[in-house]
Amino acid sequence: MTTLPTRTYWLQRWAALLLTGVLAGLGGMLLALLLHEIQHLAYGYSRDSLTGPQTFLQGVTDASARRRFFVILSAGIVAGCGWWLLGRYGKKRVSISAAVKDPGKPMPGITTLIHALLQIITVAMGSPLGREVAPREVGSLFAGGVARYLRLTPTDIQLMIACGAGAGLAAVYNVPLAGAVFTLEVLLVSFSWDAAIAAVVTSALAAWIATLGLGDEHQYRFTTELASTSLVFWGALSGPIMGAAAFLFRRLTQRARSKVRSNWQMPVFSLVAFAALGALSMWFPQLPGNGKGPTQLTLDGSVTLQLALAIVCIKIFVIWAVLRGGAEGGLLTPGLTIGALLGSLLFIVLGRLFPGSDMAGFALTGAAGFLSASMQMPVTAITLMMEFTRMDHSFLVPLALCITGAYMTSRQLERWQKS
Repeated sequence: MTTLPTRTYWLQRWAALLLTGVLAGLGGMLLALLLHEIQHLAYGYSRDSLTGPQTFLQGVTDASARRRFFVILSAGIVAGCGWWLLGRYGKKRVSISAAVKDPGKPMPGITTLIHALLQIITVAMGSPLGREVAPREVGSLFAGGVARYLRLTPTDIQLMIACGAGAGLAAVYNVPLAGAVFTLEVLLVSFSWDAAIAAVVTSALAAWIATLGLGDEHQYRFTTELASTSLVFWGALSGPIMGAAAFLFRRLTQRARSKVRSNWQMPVFSLVAFAALGALSMWFPQLPGNGKGPTQLTLDGSVTLQLALAIVCIKIFVIWAVLRGGAEGGLLTPGLTIGALLGSLLFIVLGRLFPGSDMAGFALTGAAGFLSASMQMPVTAITLMMEFTRMDHSFLVPLALCITGAYMTSRQLERWQKS
């Protein structure tokens, strides 16, 4: 016979949910503000406003080539020495997925916070990886601590840790619905109404808290009003292309991470990787950072064949290099950028065959398809694109077709690889 929870326990559970949302929102907001402060200090732009109108790409472009090189070289020193020392002297890190799988194994507080700060610092200085893992880790750390303090059951501790990660994602990108979907699809890999309500409450609260310091803005400017009929056909045709490309990207990044050794090699390899990135950024200021700038260029329709081809090839190379060097960070926004650039390339080559479509539409579908397959999260991908761009609902069909084709192609290629 199942014992129903007491009223006191339900109050404790709701207190844990609310505290998880608030703490994840504050954590995401503070990490984002720290990122902006370091960016402005490193590249010398918008010193009077952390959330001003000047973008990171504009700030990097306006900085001298010499300054770009030395800032990114410094990021290599921070990354190599920081993660090497953390691996050598810190407690063994517990990932979010491991903490969700085994709620009896808490994430070490100091190690997790230092790991998150290193990601924010290096991404702000120009690392090509994403910033989204840091707020997810901080959100999960706080959520697990609150849940254990309130003496929740192991099942509810597991739920809170997952909700904390989703809320951290929601906070840093202002994507409350995508944060909730990410919690269910990627971390819990299941659905129940209790979990869904918990995910929505925490992500919505965290996103709102973060807007108090960051403003209520979406990530990308997308001005195309309606999706053309030809884009629907393109969405269906391009899915397998994006899925195959994402499969190769996943293999590349997984192999790079598998070869990292926490010894003297890490500072050396990291310095070499970031030095290469810094040198390339002297000619291509679009390279530093997680890729938001180049993605916006594709959505504005303002990239040429030569620029798109150069950036996508070099971007993949520098992502591999810094991962091989031992740097940490997310692959959500980098994957989105690669997909958008591939979509732009395909538009330049094939766009005339799809009358009524534009580069922005091709970039949007490419970004969604590549992201869904590279991160293995199709539902989260389409939700993210909706909240990232505030696109018209007419784009849902081409995006859904591209995401489905990309995800299924990537999964099938992985099955063939294992067989």
